[in-house]
Amino acid sequence: MTLAIRELEAKPELRIDDIHRFLTERSFPIVEGGSVTIVYQGHADAVAMRHWIQGLPSSQPLQRMHGTDLWFVVLDIPAGSRIEYKLEVTERGHSRLIRDPLNPHLANDPYGANSVVHGAGYEIPAWTLPNPEARPGHLEELELTSRAFGDRRRAQVYVPARYREERRYPLLVVHDGGDFLRFAGLQTVLDNLIHRLEIAPMIVALIDSDRRLVEYANDERHARFLHDELVPALEKRYPIVASPSARGLVGASFGAVASLSAAWAHPGYFGNVFLMSGSFLFTDIGEHDGGPAFDPVVEFVNAFRANPGRPAERLYITCGMYESPIYLNRSLVPLLQATGMDVRYTESRDGHNWENWRDRMREGLSWLFPGPLWMVYE
Repeated sequence: MTLAIRELEAKPELRIDDIHRFLTERSFPIVEGGSVTIVYQGHADAVAMRHWIQGLPSSQPLQRMHGTDLWFVVLDIPAGSRIEYKLEVTERGHSRLIRDPLNPHLANDPYGANSVVHGAGYEIPAWTLPNPEARPGHLEELELTSRAFGDRRRAQVYVPARYREERRYPLLVVHDGGDFLRFAGLQTVLDNLIHRLEIAPMIVALIDSDRRLVEYANDERHARFLHDELVPALEKRYPIVASPSARGLVGASFGAVASLSAAWAHPGYFGNVFLMSGSFLFTDIGEHDGGPAFDPVVEFVNAFRANPGRPAERLYITCGMYESPIYLNRSLVPLLQATGMDVRYTESRDGHNWENWRDRMREGLSWLFPGPLWMVYE
């Protein structure tokens, strides 16, 4: 229990002024060393913290301070952690999920927003924030007819600042590109890392799918689309280095499955692969428990484990310790290393969310596509 809570509970008679002072004189959640205290004020029958931390019960009940409408829960959280959560407030038999009213820190995703608690030592990386000194790149539209899918496909293309036709640029293809722009600040991240000379100026194709659970789950049409249609169209329009060592794929969750499966379908074509929190479900015996959407994923990962080949030259893989795919990703690393690829693996104290993937961009991209700074000093 935090010192502030103990002092408040120790008062023989709590007054409204005491509660007001408690709520206004500090920021919430309260972080003290390895503990975090979540506080809620309001009339309720029960309050719980609903979080997404693999290994802990997803609902952590708050206890009400006697004689008040204050509720609190204390969690032990390792240093450097970042956790997204909501509060479940139950009143008169009805429960609702809300963002923490006392917590100003929010993280957006396709389903809305969550409250965020930062454990001791975690800081939002400076290179994820707008920098007026960093020249911005810009986005262009690309549209092409896909024979693989039998329809028209659109992509957004990031063109770096100081773009010159007479130069040659590496190419990065980003799965779920629109979400990376909206929820992971990708355009700002690229602007900043290029400005800091940590990654090479590059052309970045941002692709999306309305049927991602189908097309990203080892769909051979998707691999053909990337290899036969998208990359050639980009090379025709932009001065891109026509070499596998200058091509890369990146994706998170099902996007990571799409990245690895496309590289596996055309080994050596994409020299660099960046996998974040991949949903690499597999079976050694029996049935899987992922539901029908995972059937093609399991089929792919089982086949890949049996005969991985050498999909790329360099592969960066990362996963959050607080998300369920952590065990799948850890088990895949030795297999990837055994292929002869240059593999780097990292973990973070975070969950399956966009800001976790945002925070991993610098370490992954600067290793796969080092800019002048790292080329000199590493």
